[in-house]
Amino acid sequence: MLHALSRFGRRRTLQTGAVLAVVLGLLAWWLQPRGDEGDPSGSLTFSTGVPSGVYQRYGERLEGALAKDMPEVSIRLRTSEGSQQNLARVATGEADFTIATADAVATYLRDGRPGAQRLRGCVRLYDDYVQLVVPRDSDIHKASDLRGKRVGVGQQGSGVRLVADRLLTAAGLDPAEDITPVPVGIDTMPVRLTQGQLDAFFWSGGLPTAAVQELSQRFDIRLVPLEADLVAKLQAATGPTRFYRSAMMPADAYPQAQQGQSVPTVAVANLLVTTDRTDAAMTEAFTRTVINSRDRIGREVHAAQLVDLRTAIYTDPLDVHDGAKDYYRSVKP
Repeated sequence: MLHALSRFGRRRTLQTGAVLAVVLGLLAWWLQPRGDEGDPSGSLTFSTGVPSGVYQRYGERLEGALAKDMPEVSIRLRTSEGSQQNLARVATGEADFTIATADAVATYLRDGRPGAQRLRGCVRLYDDYVQLVVPRDSDIHKASDLRGKRVGVGQQGSGVRLVADRLLTAAGLDPAEDITPVPVGIDTMPVRLTQGQLDAFFWSGGLPTAAVQELSQRFDIRLVPLEADLVAKLQAATGPTRFYRSAMMPADAYPQAQQGQSVPTVAVANLLVTTDRTDAAMTEAFTRTVINSRDRIGREVHAAQLVDLRTAIYTDPLDVHDGAKDYYRSVKP
């Protein structure tokens, strides 16, 4: 009898020990660091903008931060004409991430362009400010004064072209007939202005844009005010124009050009954009890096300082990507 009880006790002890070992093993697995498991890997293409624009300068610095945070991902930057071309690339799979203005996104969606319904937002970034630049001694003092002038309106695939055409229309001008439109980008417009090949040019970018800042330091320019009544006419067109708002360029954006004066203008938000094809882990990591690198990049690209976690999730007119949602949940107080 004692021998049987002894065998029973040993059996219970072994069973208990086995269960305890399994529990401890599961607990150890749960608590252990995940290491690189689940970290994004592979490659991605980031479509930026013209070489001297803010999109490209921001992209170059973001590339370094991404390389540090996602060491298993190969990152390729690809310059572009701007927002419209960027959206077409991402929507059709030629690029994985990009930056585009909200009005350009809304236009792409409204027009039902290829892949439009696959577009997703990751981060609301900084605002672009429309800058109408003229020589200081120019007789152009408002948008309607552009009649008959040679005007740089941005490349066909740019967000600048969208807003320039809309502003000209709001000012009572036909963008194709009442001016001589010159479809060039910020990489060549300043030189053309100094050489007398342009009377004015439109630019839409973060403040300050290096190309405009450098121009103001070697050539006397002014920024033409885009007053609230013009913006009201612009917004009256409805649809994508609802993303425009009246804003003031601070007096210190371009000190030489503004001479201590703030300038009324139009602003529109920039969005970090991807598609529903992009892996959730990759998107979460990309979003995290954009937010975490704000201050570091902002020391070199001032516009990056304006990325704000409190508003980053508002990517209207796009739904937020599931991976970006995962990031925002992870940092929610």
